[in-house]
Amino acid sequence: MKKIGLLSDTHSWWDDKYEKYFADCDEIWHAGDIGSMDLALRFEALKPFRAVYGNIDDSKVRTAYPEFLRFTVEDVDILITHIGGYPGKYEPRIRTILNTNPPKLFIDGHSHILKVMFDKKHNCLFINPGAAGKYGFHKVRTLVRFILDNGNIRDLEVIELKD
Repeated sequence: MKKIGLLSDTHSWWDDKYEKYFADCDEIWHAGDIGSMDLALRFEALKPFRAVYGNIDDSKVRTAYPEFLRFTVEDVDILITHIGGYPGKYEPRIRTILNTNPPKLFIDGHSHILKVMFDKKHNCLFINPGAAGKYGFHKVRTLVRFILDNGNIRDLEVIELKD
């Protein structure tokens, strides 16, 4: 069993609440637009950290993290990228992956809109954790926690970061 802390679109913004809400997580995952290597290193100092780069990330972040990350944790096949769309409106490269070899969990960021949906066509859970940083049009900053356990995704929590 692994507890995962998930966020996206921090845009270089550090909030001490990340430490509080991710304290009991086993790993932290970031779905892009980290904003800086300094911020990435702060996450890496907290917990094992998996991330992809986003469209605003500089060459240092792009060198350290891939555009697509596919891996398995607790028998759950996971795909993370920054710009991927969502069920019914996937980005073309993601649509190709989902049509040929869908993961059990697909995560992206970019939109700054929190969205959790089950994609029946691809038998895949989709999560966009919204935006945890302060840059952008969103009015509420969010992050997500969930548990991966022997092939299951469970106990998903949405956390609103109040200022």
